[in-house]
Amino acid sequence: MTTTLRLPQADGTILRYPLGPAADFAPGAGPIRSRIGFAAVHVVADPLADINPTLDVKVDWDTTLAYRRYLWSLGLAVAEAMDTAQRGMGFPWASAQELIKRSVAEARTMPGAVVFSGAGTDDLAPSPGLSLARVEAEYEAHCGYIESVGGRIILMASRALAACAKGPEDYVKVYGRILAQVKEPLIIHWLGDMFDPALAGYWGSPDMDRATETLLAIIHEHAAKIDGVKISLLDQRREIAMRRRFPKGVRMYTGDDFDYPTTIGGDGHAHSDALLGIFDVIAPAASAALYALDRGDRAAFDRILAPTLSLSRHLFGDPTRFYKTGVVFMAYLNGHQNHFRMVGGLESARSIVHLSTLFMLADQAHLFRDPDQAAERMRRVLAVAGV
Repeated sequence: MTTTLRLPQADGTILRYPLGPAADFAPGAGPIRSRIGFAAVHVVADPLADINPTLDVKVDWDTTLAYRRYLWSLGLAVAEAMDTAQRGMGFPWASAQELIKRSVAEARTMPGAVVFSGAGTDDLAPSPGLSLARVEAEYEAHCGYIESVGGRIILMASRALAACAKGPEDYVKVYGRILAQVKEPLIIHWLGDMFDPALAGYWGSPDMDRATETLLAIIHEHAAKIDGVKISLLDQRREIAMRRRFPKGVRMYTGDDFDYPTTIGGDGHAHSDALLGIFDVIAPAASAALYALDRGDRAAFDRILAPTLSLSRHLFGDPTRFYKTGVVFMAYLNGHQNHFRMVGGLESARSIVHLSTLFMLADQAHLFRDPDQAAERMRRVLAVAGV
């Protein structure tokens, strides 16, 4: 018998929705070789902690680390303590330090496991009165900590720098000083203001072409210290145009959650690697698609990922910064955690209609490991909403 659910729709009606089949992605063997596929990963809150969830943080470490082991088992890399882990949205640097230390240590227990971690300026309140020296010192402290526990760095965009920089030359100065000090090549992350409005005008100009030129100048000057650059602008044309101008050896990590198959698949001349929040959600499909590229099967790669695009575009829909709610919701539906609670109470950031549509799109992409379990968990969420 087909399982059905009553799902609320945007027009106020209730749709009787029949579930499709379970996920059936063939597991790969050995490391993925054709691309690097980072999943920017969420954290699992402890739902039973006696804290104020809007002010305090307590992490379920066992479940959080188990999910990282799951991603590594699929051949994916982990981008730790990034935007998906709610940095800047309830998850402070003090908690991120513990997460990074534990994740780096966990990676050492799994052969071939790769983890890079986010360095930012979380503890600096954005203000035009901040000095560049304070921004540099905060970046240095984060980078130093990650290196001290044996980690690799993703240099995150800084709200503090966006607030106090007077122009492109300040970005060149700050990034240049940090890059000169790091021990191993890092990844630079350009996070657009659709993800974080406080980052508007990053690289010293609201003009995207001028901002691009500033970043490219930094990349060319410090190429030996840069593994790659993640572009989170949801702008495929800009990403491809920038990719063509990178120095040899510097990777483009796509952050285009709206059309990642095109940028990862490539155009016959070049391709992007991946550092994506959506890979947290679609991990088995992402893994299977990348293994297909390893076999030279572009048609299978496209066929596997095509059904996931509608889900990703919905999950990252406006306001984009609340996509993390959908990420954790999917982890709950798929049995990777036993509750739908988030750091900062962010489970309330999306409507029940949004979550219902997400459920249908995930089912249509065949992403549920156990559709009956997903349906039962969806019913619990619906019941809270009075459905």
